[in-house]
Amino acid sequence: MAKVIAVNISEKKGTFKYPIEHACLKIEHGIVGDAHAGNWNRQVSLLAQESVDKMSALGVEDLTPGKFAENITTQGIELFTLPLGTRLQIGEVLLEVTQIGKECHQHCQIFQQVGMCVMPTEGIFAKVLREGSIQAGDEITVLAPIRAAVVTISDKGYRGEREDRSGPALVEALHGVASVVQTSIIPDEKDLIQSALCQLADGGEVDVVFTTGGTGFSPRDVTPEATMAVVERVVPGIPEAMRLASMQKTDRAMLSRAAAGIRGKTLIVNLPGSPKAAVECLEVFLPVMQHAVEILRGDAHECARKD
Repeated sequence: MAKVIAVNISEKKGTFKYPIEHACLKIEHGIVGDAHAGNWNRQVSLLAQESVDKMSALGVEDLTPGKFAENITTQGIELFTLPLGTRLQIGEVLLEVTQIGKECHQHCQIFQQVGMCVMPTEGIFAKVLREGSIQAGDEITVLAPIRAAVVTISDKGYRGEREDRSGPALVEALHGVASVVQTSIIPDEKDLIQSALCQLADGGEVDVVFTTGGTGFSPRDVTPEATMAVVERVVPGIPEAMRLASMQKTDRAMLSRAAAGIRGKTLIVNLPGSPKAAVECLEVFLPVMQHAVEILRGDAHECARKD
């Protein structure tokens, strides 16, 4: 079991941190009372006890928690192997890994003593997504990054007669919030769309499939029908929310036939074919995407919103 060994803070930068009984973590800040806290990408630093032990084996003595200026000393998890975007749940606190290692501009006392320091290579940094309190002994749960696929559905795009701009626009919009593991372009053929969606969902390597195109009134627009043919459970709230938001921009949004549903543990969401509209609709869904995936994975413990 991965757990917290110690929670450490310092009142000034450039000094050792010292353990405290418990720490309060705030969104867009980090640990209250710590000198390195702030609204930046390195709000909280973590280092594994296993990494500290490597330095002890080199003869470095008195390596108590915080000597490498880490906020959280962990045990039972190889932190530096975690992909960026990995989320760590510690009690009610949720962290997202933003950086692995760092450049050491001023060598610390430990580096001067043995010629190396483990923090720049094996320490990690995170930002606070859900605030709360943590303390030594708390269990750490690793939540893998969201894996997404983007499928462009277009006859002309498939034949190379039109540049696919919607797919790349969605990939760019997903940067930093999901890992896009696959992209493809297929024609407006219901059987081919169904086959592609089933392959992605049943492969077990994708959490969310975003389609773009084929949601209008044209006789060739069959994406919603193909989606509804393969999903096991319908999720009407997602396209309803997208249409509601889009109606604030154009009344033509009511003509969208986009659908969404679940197949196995994969969510399939239809988006418009226009690059601008596709990204705008995606942005409506993004705030709840993580929670949706956590529910499908079985990682979510509470759905009620805290006021």
